[in-house]
Amino acid sequence: MPQPAATLEVADAELIRRSWQEPEAFAAVFDRHAPRLHGYAVRRLGPDAAEDVVSETFLAAFQNRRRYDPEYPDATPWLYGIASNVIGKRRREEITRYRAYVRGGVDPMEIAGGLVEDGVTTLTVNRPLVAALAGLRSGDRDVLLLIAWVGLSYEEVARALAIPVGTVRSRLNRARKKARQALEDTERKDGIDG
Repeated sequence: MPQPAATLEVADAELIRRSWQEPEAFAAVFDRHAPRLHGYAVRRLGPDAAEDVVSETFLAAFQNRRRYDPEYPDATPWLYGIASNVIGKRRREEITRYRAYVRGGVDPMEIAGGLVEDGVTTLTVNRPLVAALAGLRSGDRDVLLLIAWVGLSYEEVARALAIPVGTVRSRLNRARKKARQALEDTERKDGIDG
C-alpha cells in the first residue's frame, strides 16, 4: 500500500522522534525500509530467516528509538547496523548456506524457485566469490556486503557498525583482497592464466 505523500517528505529522524509520543508513527519507518532490508537478509540468510531478521531488527529499532541520533535524517545505516547484529547471531546459518552453495554450485534460493542466474556465471564467478565470503571474518563480511549490496558509503557503514571510518577501509581492503585472491586461484586452477 503506497504511503501518503506527506509521510514520504518527512525524514526518518522526524518520524522516529514523533514515535516517542505517537508510537504508530514508527510504522512509516518500517514501510519505508522493510522491503530493502528484507532483500538484504534474503541474500545473506535465505528467505526463511529473512522474515525473522526483519522482525527482530524493527523490534530492536522500535525499543531503542529514543537512542536514535536525530542529527542523521536517514535511518538506513542505523537499521542495517541493527540487522547486521541480528544476522551476526546467525553466523552459522550464513556460513552453512554459503558452503552449501559452493559445494552444489546452486544457490538454495534458486532451487526453491527464487533467483535464477545464468548457469555459467553461477559456476565460474559466484562459487569462488561465495567461498571467499564464507572465509571472511564476520566484520569484514559485514563491511563488504553493506557497501556492495546495500550501497552504503564508508561513513554510513562506520555509523551502522559503530566503528571508525579507517576500520571500514581496512576491513573492506582485506575483504577485497580475499575475493580477488579467490578469483585468481580459480583462474589458475582452470588454466586461464597463461
